[in-house]
Amino acid sequence: MTTAAQNANGAGPQPENLVAFRGVTKVYGRGGASMQALRGIDLDISGGEFVAIMGPSGSGKSTCMNILGCLDTPTAGSYRFKGVEVGGLSRNQRALLRRHYQGFVFQGYNLLNRTSALENVELPLLYRGASASERRARAREALETVGLTGWEAHSPGELSGGQQQRVAIARAIVTKPAVLLADEPTGNLDTARSREIMELLTALNRERGITVIMVTHEQDMAAYATRIIRFMDGLVASDQPNGGKSS
Repeated sequence: MTTAAQNANGAGPQPENLVAFRGVTKVYGRGGASMQALRGIDLDISGGEFVAIMGPSGSGKSTCMNILGCLDTPTAGSYRFKGVEVGGLSRNQRALLRRHYQGFVFQGYNLLNRTSALENVELPLLYRGASASERRARAREALETVGLTGWEAHSPGELSGGQQQRVAIARAIVTKPAVLLADEPTGNLDTARSREIMELLTALNRERGITVIMVTHEQDMAAYATRIIRFMDGLVASDQPNGGKSS
């Protein structure tokens, strides 16, 4: 894997497009029970963009996100990430790509309940084999970035929903990923906390150059993105630039 392993560790030339889909399809099931979730998607996302993916339930947006995050693979077509053909990677190689280049934020936070905020943020670095001192230093820095200095020792149960999502974002950025994949990141939050989270994502995109790809059903949240892609029936129905909101 030159290729894949070298590129997954940052070696080699970096193409303009971070993500490229060509004719991507995804079929679940077989025969009469099969369901085509994606019907031949062409899509390019460049480094530094803030993209919102929208669409009704069953439109294919979540399937698209799973493929982008290397959690699923296309049935047919090509998915290239930083020039690497993801369909040609083994499961372990896809895990390596996720570990080095991608951060994930979920609607349900997905924090470990019996561990502190600091320990939750350290977790991706533990998987990468970082020393304890490096893990602590980088986790504290990430928590400071999301405005949670002083909350390091608190468990998720001692934090509000907005604070828990900030911990989740800190965990996602502690590895300094190229792309942040956010799946309904404000879905469990009230309006005020949702705006705070979106302003944080906007700042990470604008100030740190992190590419943000976000699935959302909320138009108010999508308004923060600089590009909105709408899915319908497994196809891209529209792909439009958007002004974004100032944080």
